[in-house]
Amino acid sequence: MSFDHLEGYQIKLATKEDTSNLIKMLKQIAQWMKDNDIDQWRYLLDGGDDEEIEQAVCNQETYIVLKDYEMVATFTLASKQTEWDRAIWGKDNSSKLLYLHRLAIIPTYMNKGIGRGILSWIQNNRDQEYLRLDCVAENIKLNNFYKDNRFDLVGITDGHSKYQMNLKK
Repeated sequence: MSFDHLEGYQIKLATKEDTSNLIKMLKQIAQWMKDNDIDQWRYLLDGGDDEEIEQAVCNQETYIVLKDYEMVATFTLASKQTEWDRAIWGKDNSSKLLYLHRLAIIPTYMNKGIGRGILSWIQNNRDQEYLRLDCVAENIKLNNFYKDNRFDLVGITDGHSKYQMNLKK
């Protein structure tokens, strides 16, 4: 599988063998955000999501993005709501929904179109009708990224912007 817009990258399902490197990468990105005064994912630094990350890999919901065999990005797609999703979105068991979690790109690969490429890949490779995500409402850059990539802001809950994209448009 390759990106629609980027050559030389590969998207593949993360395996159990990828888990420790995946968690390490997410913690490095969380530390970079903290160092750059971006209030996002600080709980990852304390191992706050390690078990959930491992479970998402076991559930075959987590993908890694490789460039020359190096892990440079990751994202998780869940067709069933997590506890967090229910708290932010309210309970919804619709099969038309897909939830995006932990879209992360290592800093040296940011601003190269990888995020846009991942979103395009999701749009072209999934059958659900809507893609949902949330992010910290005060993270202006990230909010603008999602708005620039055809997501609609549908509300704010507990300081988190809720975005939805129609994948069938």
